[in-house]
Amino acid sequence: MADIHLHRAHALGLDKAREIAQTWAEHVEAKFDMECTIYEGEDSDTVEFTRSGVRGELQVAADHFELSAKLGLLLGAFKSTIESEIEKELDSLLAAQKKPASKKKPA
Repeated sequence: MADIHLHRAHALGLDKAREIAQTWAEHVEAKFDMECTIYEGEDSDTVEFTRSGVRGELQVAADHFELSAKLGLLLGAFKSTIESEIEKELDSLLAAQKKPASKKKPA
């Protein structure tokens, strides 16, 4: 088995982090045929995700995301590709939150 561990710090607060985690869960369900379950807590949430050959969780806190996953024997050979896809998706969601809102000029 291969393990994936990811840590991403942020300054979004828990409510915004929950939104990102929800979007991430919806994306991996659609793109990778994952089954995701979200458990909300007072100070943090957990997104559990599974599919054949993959099991893991994403811890969602007010100041960071912590992802850990175990890949089965067959998917373990693709660990770097899978890890790269997970990082790319989470990083793009975080980057979208950092972009300033566009300002419309008066007509």
